[in-house]
Amino acid sequence: MSNTSTPKPNPSLDQDQFLTILSREDALARFEAALFPRDVPSETRRLAHALGCALAADVVAPIDVPPFDRSNVDGFAVRSADLASAGEAAPVQLLLNDETIACGTAPARPVLSGTATAIATGGPVPRGADAIVMVEHTQPARHRAIEVRRAASPGQFVSYAGSDIARGEALLRAGTVIGSREIGMLAACGIADVQVARRPRVAILSTGDELVQPGEALRPAAIYDTNGAIVTAAIAENGGDAHFLGAIADDEAELEAAMRNALAGSDMLVLSGGTSKGAGDVSHRIIARLGKPGIIAHGVALKPGKPLCVAVCDGKPVIILPGFPTSAMFTFHDMIVPVLRRMAGLPPRSDAKVTAKVPVRIASELGRTEFVMVSLVEGSDTLIAYPSGKGSGAITSFAQADGFLRIDALADQMPAGSETEVRLFTPHVRVPDLVIVGSHCTGLDLVTAPLARAGLVVRSIAVGSLGGLAAAKRGECDLAPIHLFDDKTETYNAPYLTDGLELVPGWRRMQGIVFRKDDTRFAGLDAQQAVRAALADPACIMVNRNQGAGTRILIDRLLAGSRPDGYWNQPRSHNAVAAAVAQHRADWGMTIAPVAHASGLGFIPLAEEHYDFALVAARKQRPAVQAFLDALASDEGRAALTAAGFRPA
Repeated sequence: MSNTSTPKPNPSLDQDQFLTILSREDALARFEAALFPRDVPSETRRLAHALGCALAADVVAPIDVPPFDRSNVDGFAVRSADLASAGEAAPVQLLLNDETIACGTAPARPVLSGTATAIATGGPVPRGADAIVMVEHTQPARHRAIEVRRAASPGQFVSYAGSDIARGEALLRAGTVIGSREIGMLAACGIADVQVARRPRVAILSTGDELVQPGEALRPAAIYDTNGAIVTAAIAENGGDAHFLGAIADDEAELEAAMRNALAGSDMLVLSGGTSKGAGDVSHRIIARLGKPGIIAHGVALKPGKPLCVAVCDGKPVIILPGFPTSAMFTFHDMIVPVLRRMAGLPPRSDAKVTAKVPVRIASELGRTEFVMVSLVEGSDTLIAYPSGKGSGAITSFAQADGFLRIDALADQMPAGSETEVRLFTPHVRVPDLVIVGSHCTGLDLVTAPLARAGLVVRSIAVGSLGGLAAAKRGECDLAPIHLFDDKTETYNAPYLTDGLELVPGWRRMQGIVFRKDDTRFAGLDAQQAVRAALADPACIMVNRNQGAGTRILIDRLLAGSRPDGYWNQPRSHNAVAAAVAQHRADWGMTIAPVAHASGLGFIPLAEEHYDFALVAARKQRPAVQAFLDALASDEGRAALTAAGFRPA
């Protein structure tokens, strides 16, 4: 096993960058310059344990494969010259030798002129034979003889020794990642051990007083440690030997001890959180004491991911990822994966790319390269890339997105209708079978569950009722869930439809005022009285809904132009409204009854709204659309909706 050489510090790299925001390209170049060139240590692994490793050296074939001339079919080994005149009108008879050559059986008798030997697929070709006749092309003749009615050419159905792999041939090159095919090639040559690049041992620490490990009780104001699990998995996916060491509180002495111990037994240290230069973020201060040259970049012109901190301490990379999961994953894949894979002897990632159209304007911040996660759906003539819009703290963004697009640092937006390149998270993109864009409801999960069990891919994108209608008009979805009340007709949804859209009745759900059960200000009141009481109390804070949501229209009708405290707090879901009230960040809001009851909150009914679907008529006959309509009308679907607190239409 070779030893890792420690790169010499580059005198041009110092810590002047500590308060300087670097471009992505500059930060990555400085990071790599401080780490490379360096040797990649190697180790010997049994073939069964080499999957996913990179070869440390070329592998030369020690034998021929196949190691002997063998038959490709079941039949008879013959001399082709004996059959030169064979034909339908002139059959040739051959005497059978008294042996049958099976796989693994060495021939004992030669094939002399006028004779043939029965042979199985894979059997060694006997001396004297130079062709194989398929058993289907022969007929039994007199005792221990066959009749052949077609000629055979020399080499027919014979694989010669070394025709697959020749002895001394370069079988696999250094740097090749060992997969199942490579393991098959090595096994065919009898190779049981291979020299591979040793996976760099990577220690992972999460930091923050607020972190709780999955499986433990969640205390007030705490969150589960997502980054520890996701970073550990991402490191293993990219060639690292990942070791998660737990979460450390924001105590400088405790954190420094943990970082020193982790770094001493590892080739790389990755932390998440503690990069934003706040009072509780102490990780970057500790790095300056861990070794030279220290911090390479603290602050990169990326969105998400600006707080990224990268350092090299006595030859070992130390990375502090941002605390928000999406920021952490973007910066890890964009900035850290290239370094990690190089240390593991792996080739650079080869990301698949597609071209797609952006249906809405995406605002960006000048001066920072921005990555935007998108979900892909099939439009009329091209792929459509919908931005997730969930922010750098969203965990589901990465899991539910198909890929991401890039907005250059010099642009302040990507206009609607732009065609752009999308880098995929997986080698191939599977366009969903059913696309639903509009207002989200938990009832949707109940109706689409049978489709998922049947193997259909359903993509649901929550953009609000009006956003869904716009997508349906552009032909970017199959169905748009809507719950829009029209003041003129005093009806739901139908007045908003245009040519090419059909209304599919969904279910009814009760909208109402949500409040904490111990808040006596709302006791015994109806919805209108509750709103008047809230408006009369300056200390009563509301939580609103986002523009474009059907719920927002109801709220604005109730408020009649008033803008109470909390009006501009506009979350995008019913669950977020309930959470704000339950956690005392707001005193009242509007949500649906199932969400209020699930959160243990008081609920004052206001109106039963119609949650329906605008169906794109041109897509109605698609199998997935028909499957959705069947599920919606089924007894199973209606029963599930009823049990969840909805009333099927």
